[in-house]
Amino acid sequence: MAVATKTPLLTLHNISKRFGAVQALSGVDFEVYPGEVVGLVGDNGAGKSTLVKTIAGIHSPDSGEILFEGHPVTITGPRDAAQLGISTVYQDLALCDNLDVVANLYLGRELTEAEVLDEVRMERRAIEVLKGLQVKIRIVRNVVASLSGGQRQSVAVARSVMWNSKVVLLDEPTAALGVAQTKQVLDLIRRLRDQGLGVVVISHNLADVFEVCDRIVVLWLGRPGGSFDVRETSREKVVAAITGAEFGGPADAAPADDPTAAKGIAP
Repeated sequence: MAVATKTPLLTLHNISKRFGAVQALSGVDFEVYPGEVVGLVGDNGAGKSTLVKTIAGIHSPDSGEILFEGHPVTITGPRDAAQLGISTVYQDLALCDNLDVVANLYLGRELTEAEVLDEVRMERRAIEVLKGLQVKIRIVRNVVASLSGGQRQSVAVARSVMWNSKVVLLDEPTAALGVAQTKQVLDLIRRLRDQGLGVVVISHNLADVFEVCDRIVVLWLGRPGGSFDVRETSREKVVAAITGAEFGGPADAAPADDPTAAKGIAP
């Protein structure tokens, strides 16, 4: 886990975001250090999606400050986030099933030589990246549709870190995976941490969160719900923060997490 005296890779301070009448985020602070896995958790409607999309450049905050490696930055779109070194792997993975692993890793960033695809160089680099992450895919020319769920998730993560990423956001990385595939993905997350990346895991699965995360940040009704060191807390305390029990709120409150999806408001 990262040493607290280090400068955070990513810092969000007092972030607020409103969609019409819906206050999706209010005064949210968030940070992730190099070599740290942070779990971002909360009930449906807590604001997780809005916060992640704010970091990824899909939404712009109404107020607050974003710092990257200690310097104030403005993220106006996904390209700005990518240039900083922030990568997001969404739950749908955004892979092309009919293309092979190499083509997916280089999708939109293909290498060329004399205006011809440099397949050899791309394949060598793909094998190197997968090997560095200890991703077990024997034949990188197999189409993605033939891979297991864990392998597909690994390909999506590998693509996100190929381009000098420093912070990786993983949206429900173990959703709908079996036990063996979940272990494969959690091991990959640990390897990203060991390589010094900051990793944010958005998940409803507290068992996975407690297994792989160093720190857990809770959102409740779009507001900060607490930050917990995994080594010094319990699942009961985190659940209490998620449901609002620690704040005297009803456990069944249900505001809109991402109003652009829930309320049909344009992003």
